[in-house]
Amino acid sequence: MSGASILAGAPNFDRLAGVYRWMEWLSFGGWLWRCRCGFLPEMRAARRALVLGDGDGRFTARLLRENPGVEVDAVDISPAMLEALRSRAGDDRDRLRTHVADVRLGPPAGEGYDLVVTHFLLDCLTTAEVEELALRVRSQVTPDAVWVVSEFAEPAGWFGRLVARPLVRLLYGAFGWMTGLRVRKLPDWEGALARAGFRRRERKTWLRGLLVGVVWG
Repeated sequence: MSGASILAGAPNFDRLAGVYRWMEWLSFGGWLWRCRCGFLPEMRAARRALVLGDGDGRFTARLLRENPGVEVDAVDISPAMLEALRSRAGDDRDRLRTHVADVRLGPPAGEGYDLVVTHFLLDCLTTAEVEELALRVRSQVTPDAVWVVSEFAEPAGWFGRLVARPLVRLLYGAFGWMTGLRVRKLPDWEGALARAGFRRRERKTWLRGLLVGVVWG
């Protein structure tokens, strides 16, 4: 497991590594998992993947199982989360490299990625930080690469105003208290990726638009 510098004041997700899955299921049932896997069939042809901030690694382990030809660089700020991933990966660990790193400082050195995955990571960053990350990632991917994003959203209309927005605010408060996360609002990550040169290809939503999955290229 390789390491990198971490910015001062970075959130600490280590304490959640053992309970993250159950917290997620108690809060949203299987909906976050469905969102993560919404574009999994499109990832089965990937050969080199960069997965940023996958939490306890359930998705990355699933990707390794379902795509025996892919090699994965997994990046997370939490050593405990990456240990959970390595445990879940089992016999597929020979195709997995883990990196302890703060994505605000950029991904680890690498190139030739044809798949980038960020599931519920960009909401931990500001819009400016997302754009800076996207520009760095842009220089590391192949011309035909895809970037799959899963995120929370605040849809228009009464549901967004009365349900999604208060719920997102509650989640930020809870994660801020548990981890020290300082971000308190969703970034304009779609605008940031577009400004970095990525183009939206496909979009899916769940729970009336509270959860979104987007493929960028």
